Amino acid sequence: MKKMILMMFAIVIALSLNAQIETPQPSPFTKIEQKVGLTDVTLEYSRPSMKGRKIFGDLVPFGKVWRTGANKNTMITFSDDVVIDGTTVKAGSYAIFVTPNQGSWNVMLYSDTNNWGTPQNWDDSKVAVKTTVETYEMPMQVESLTIGIDDLTSSSAHIGFVWENTYAAVKFEVPTDAKVSASIDKVMSGPGAGDYYSAAVYNLTEGKDLNKAKEWMDKAMSMIETPGFWQLRQQSLLYAKLGDKKKAIETAKKSLEGAKQAGNEDYIKMNKESLKEWGAM
Repeated sequence: MKKMILMMFAIVIALSLNAQIETPQPSPFTKIEQKVGLTDVTLEYSRPSMKGRKIFGDLVPFGKVWRTGANKNTMITFSDDVVIDGTTVKAGSYAIFVTPNQGSWNVMLYSDTNNWGTPQNWDDSKVAVKTTVETYEMPMQVESLTIGIDDLTSSSAHIGFVWENTYAAVKFEVPTDAKVSASIDKVMSGPGAGDYYSAAVYNLTEGKDLNKAKEWMDKAMSMIETPGFWQLRQQSLLYAKLGDKKKAIETAKKSLEGAKQAGNEDYIKMNKESLKEWGAM
């Protein structure tokens, strides 16, 4: 019996040790994060190696869709809309597929990224953009598939592909000028209603300059066509802190009415409690 127990214990230990063994992956995973202008671009892919094999026209046949890597789909993510070959590609994640040909590649961004290899049922409606680019022969061989974000400028970059002795690149343009112009317009036009409101609420909750808070709150409310019940609630509390109970009650009643219309029980309760505290109920 003891021998049996010892044998079982030894087997459990051996299995535990085997479960901890980690070996290198044949196609290691790579993740690249790059800022292009003001746009965040993330590239994720697994990197197969040549291992003495001929790649293009053999392992990767000409004229057939290739997964552009190994394992799960090679994927690129844009934080903003970008433009590729005159086509606007919406912000989001895309699988990269390539159809290699002699002297050129067809490169496609595909909206379904949850495939291992090419999709079993290819759906052209999921192709966000398709473009054809020239390939170039490199003076040396590159053992592992390498994809990068190359040729950076403030408004564009290239998705560069290198493997064996072949190089190809797809240019994409980012909306840097539009984003900077919008930022300049916003700053130059001065603070908006939300800025004044946030500053007023901060001073109120932190017990800072309440007169300044009132100035900002009044400015915010003058810029909002129909203030929300939650905004009126903060304004009523500010009036109360300043000792103006008449305006506090008047504003709280407006907030209460808005909360009732919206069916917001929390604000109904808070407003009723404040009105009771201020002697209005």
